[in-house]
Amino acid sequence: MRTTITDAREAVAAVKDGDTVLVGGFGMAGMPVELIDALIEHGAGDLTIVSNNAGNGDTGLAALLAAGRVRKMICSFPRQTDSWVFDGLYRAGKIELEVVPQGNLAERMRAAGAGIGAFFCPTGAGTMLTEGKETRVIDGREYVLEYPIHGDVALIRAHVADRLGNLVYRKTARNFGPVMATAATVTVAQVSSIVEIGSLDPECVVTPSIYVNTLVEVPR
Repeated sequence: MRTTITDAREAVAAVKDGDTVLVGGFGMAGMPVELIDALIEHGAGDLTIVSNNAGNGDTGLAALLAAGRVRKMICSFPRQTDSWVFDGLYRAGKIELEVVPQGNLAERMRAAGAGIGAFFCPTGAGTMLTEGKETRVIDGREYVLEYPIHGDVALIRAHVADRLGNLVYRKTARNFGPVMATAATVTVAQVSSIVEIGSLDPECVVTPSIYVNTLVEVPR
């Protein structure tokens, strides 16, 4: 597989109406804002978005929500002090929400990338978050059956890539990028710079190029 280097508009053309899109970021840290802006311009709708948050302020993911393109959010933190776009949509009944504990969110995507059919986890057992889910007592502790989260497309942000598509992240901006890259059918990575093959220290590569389909260079 060869990684394509292109602009943001061409990169998000893979997203179709009704797709599940994994969007990297912990708040704004690591959020691929330029890819999201291109997705708004692209026009795909009825999307299910999987991300840690449900948008901040009026930019990035919040702008996609405001454009009315999202049918459902799957996230860990739908509300912060600046999540007024999602809050308004949810209170008006214009968007669905599935709250997933943060560790479960990461593990469900990691499971998708690893080919794991399902797994038992104690997080959320006995709470409203796990109502209706299969449970099992293991060694005296209640566990809940959780299923993988697969994405049609992942939009992630890394720091540097080589021309093959190997990715290096910058500190906490790494967050969900690595697991999202493995969990999606198509992965688009926004990076600050693209360097020549052989320029990256292999020990620093977090996401191998096998998981990356498209690179978009957006200089800082």
